[in-house]
Formats: sequence, structure tokens, C-alpha cells
Amino acid sequence: MESRETAVFAAKILDDKKAREIKLLDISGLTTIAEFFVICTGGSTTQVKALADNVVEKMSENGAEPLRCEGYKSCEWILLDYGDVVVHIFKEDMRSFYNLDHLWGDAKNIQI
Repeated sequence: MESRETAVFAAKILDDKKAREIKLLDISGLTTIAEFFVICTGGSTTQVKALADNVVEKMSENGAEPLRCEGYKSCEWILLDYGDVVVHIFKEDMRSFYNLDHLWGDAKNIQI
């Protein structure tokens, strides 16, 4: 899959499991760390973990394995790194605190 397809697929997986405030940001013109960020909110640490587990499972079924996963210990913010696509799954208070939506405000918001 191409980076954009991977990002859209991850966003749809999250939407299917009722993640909230899903954003798909094209950051390719702003940084070299990735091409896309997928950002969403879960209502609790349990939901954040379940969302991350589901993304890893469904992406794996389609041949994409994360290069690294961070945040599983606390489940307040889980980051799944797929190279050109980074998935951020936040608990609501952590999303407000880190405010990636604002930090990457110059990124192009992709409608899914």
C-alpha cells in the first residue's frame, strides 16, 4: 500500500471502532519524519488500547507491521509507527495537553 492508502486505511479502522475526532494530516511538506499523521481520541485507557490493538491487527492482516509501538504501558497515548504513517491514539486529556492538532496546524487536513 502507498502511504496515503495506509493512512486512510488506519483512519477507517479507527472509525469502525468508534474512535472520536479522527484527523488525517498530510505532513509531507513540513517534515521528514513521516508523510501522514492519523490522530484520534479514545474515551478511556481501555478504549485507547483496544483501538491500538485493532489497528495493529487489521494492518498486519494487510501486510503492514509497525516499526515500533509506544505507550502501551500507560495507554494514555499510544503511537504506532508505520514509517511514512504514524498513528496517534490519545485519551482525551492527553490529546488536549499535547495538542498535536495545533502543533501541526499547517498540515493539510485530508477528508476521509
